[in-house]
Amino acid sequence: MTFLTDFADQAVILPVVLAIGIALFAQGWRRGAAVWAGSILATFGVMMGLKLVLIPCGSAAFHTPSGHVAAATVVTGGLAAMLRRRRGIVMPVALLAAVLIGVSRLVLGLHSWPEVTLGALVGMAGARAMERAAGPPPPGIDARRLLIIALAVAVVFHGLHLPAEGHIGGTALRLARLLAVCQSDEVRL
Repeated sequence: MTFLTDFADQAVILPVVLAIGIALFAQGWRRGAAVWAGSILATFGVMMGLKLVLIPCGSAAFHTPSGHVAAATVVTGGLAAMLRRRRGIVMPVALLAAVLIGVSRLVLGLHSWPEVTLGALVGMAGARAMERAAGPPPPGIDARRLLIIALAVAVVFHGLHLPAEGHIGGTALRLARLLAVCQSDEVRL
């Protein structure tokens, strides 16, 4: 399960996001590149906000939403939106990514069902927004090239890890202390 969940680590996701954005722009789909970047940033921003609130204020069952699930869902669903030639493909692809990464996070004991579900919902909202805002890809977009780029970058960076969760958790707890909200004697990370 670690092998699977590692594909959704920020050390893999961020280079994939950057490579796809550059490839969309280089192929001349400026709108697609802008929507890709904006939807990904919005999804990651929502997850950051949720983590900053829920880490110090959540419960044991609902402590930190799964950023791995949200990232995998928005990136895979978003890639499907950028490559689609038929309607109706984006949400099933996003859901498949959410289920695969979500199950891996559950089996590894890293998240609860509510945390995985919230990550999936945020990621699916980002993928849906991307699909609607970008519209269908123009005829000149080479879908095969985009897919090969995404897979190659993911394979190259697979297994690397960014210690983002620890930094986010520490920031959330410092903010909670500074703002005197959701204070607990127990430090949860």
